[in-house]
Amino acid sequence: MLPKIIIHNSISLDGSLTNFMPNMELHYRIAGSYKPDAHLIGSNTIKTGVELYESGVPKEEKTDFEKPERDKNLPYWVIPDTGGTLKGLLHTCRRFEFCRDVIVLVSNQTSASYIRHLKERNYDYHITGKKHIDLKISLKLLSAKYKVKKILTDTGRILSSLLLNQGLANEISLLVHPLIVGTTSYNVFSSVTKNLKLKLMKREIPEKEYIWLIYKIIKGD
Repeated sequence: MLPKIIIHNSISLDGSLTNFMPNMELHYRIAGSYKPDAHLIGSNTIKTGVELYESGVPKEEKTDFEKPERDKNLPYWVIPDTGGTLKGLLHTCRRFEFCRDVIVLVSNQTSASYIRHLKERNYDYHITGKKHIDLKISLKLLSAKYKVKKILTDTGRILSSLLLNQGLANEISLLVHPLIVGTTSYNVFSSVTKNLKLKLMKREIPEKEYIWLIYKIIKGD
């Protein structure tokens, strides 16, 4: 059985993911309320985050080569990274106190040097596709091996669109911000290739001027 997939994003009124400063405290408060078993995060999203919020990448230490011993109720971070984008950066994820540990998804075309890098640092990694990862196979694996029943992704447009286009997402959570980005808008759904029927499950004003919307995706027969 596939895990439940929730796509959670902070957007402007005109649907942009970027070119504005989101309310990160509110964004992550809502994300945490879902209590997911795993966060599915794109490698480029993590790299951008590290570059934006880290004052230089800290050097690896001996403990970065060991699996952390943390509360089993914490979510895994599941990261598709066929190209080895996060080589030398993954320890910044593993150090995050609210991450149980990192699971990396790769393909048959992932370089041997990156696979060796993961092995040396005791990261769980799984080959789930030939050129690109197979998301459906990956989700089945997470369910069977790690008992993952609920996954939340608040990554960028590419991964969200893949989940929507392949019919793997179950729910969309949108924190709408009180602004319009306009001509520099990077629309959250512009790469979705088909019409999707939705059912409004919740609307709430968590803070003044912000609207939180939850839609269930109506699956076809």
